[in-house]
Amino acid sequence: MSAPAVECAGLVHRFGDTVAVDHLDLRIEAGEVFGLLGPNGAGKTTTIRVLNTLLPPQEGTVRVFGLDVRRRATDVRRHLGYVPQQLSIEAALTGRQNVMWFARLFDVPRAERATRIDEALEAMDLLAVADRRAGTYSGGMIRRLELAQALVNRPALLVLDEPTVGLDPIARASVWERVRQMRAEYGMTVLLTTHYMDEADELCDTVALMHRGRLQAVDSPAALRAEIGPDATLEDVFRRHAGAGLDDDQAGEGVRDVRRSRTTARKLG
Repeated sequence: MSAPAVECAGLVHRFGDTVAVDHLDLRIEAGEVFGLLGPNGAGKTTTIRVLNTLLPPQEGTVRVFGLDVRRRATDVRRHLGYVPQQLSIEAALTGRQNVMWFARLFDVPRAERATRIDEALEAMDLLAVADRRAGTYSGGMIRRLELAQALVNRPALLVLDEPTVGLDPIARASVWERVRQMRAEYGMTVLLTTHYMDEADELCDTVALMHRGRLQAVDSPAALRAEIGPDATLEDVFRRHAGAGLDDDQAGEGVRDVRRSRTTARKLG
């Protein structure tokens, strides 16, 4: 049996006295689209940063495709593509140059770089504008460029942290259509966070709801809705499991998340 894409056992991460992730047990099967949902301050982004090796697991174990993130961080990174909440493009560079920078960062073999860059840009429908400065791109184009950056190393696990924040409905639909295409073509696993419940309901095979650093529920969107009633929405599920008010520390983390999201939204226009 192949290893799961992600496996967390007893994961704990603290910031001072604040427990951001509290003994988290999480399993994501290879090939699925998995949604990690919850209010600001629930611990989603901290969990993702541990998976990405950007933060250490202070307690517990985390494995990505069977690789321990603490002991084999470099090998884990080779399996990952990541689109963060904050913009990760350089406006003064062209689209192609932005993707080239990531190709070098992820150590894509020199002989393959040009082909891989063109493939990633074409997959995001950006090849025709690849030599324009990224600062001239629309919000939807910028997000697609970030996806091209994340794809250039052909990741087995694509991590998307609120990838459509600030986008209009047409741009959101464009981003998600390309995510679907990537999954179908490459068979990759997708882990996403989003506050758009309609996105999670439509895209995810499984969703997990976090609150105060702990998992409150994990199942398919349909199964979670069915637990509440025949006319329930995923927003109803969200309210049931994460509707309680945040304490002061979590509220503070939530304010920081909101500020980051608003900054991203303003830049995306």
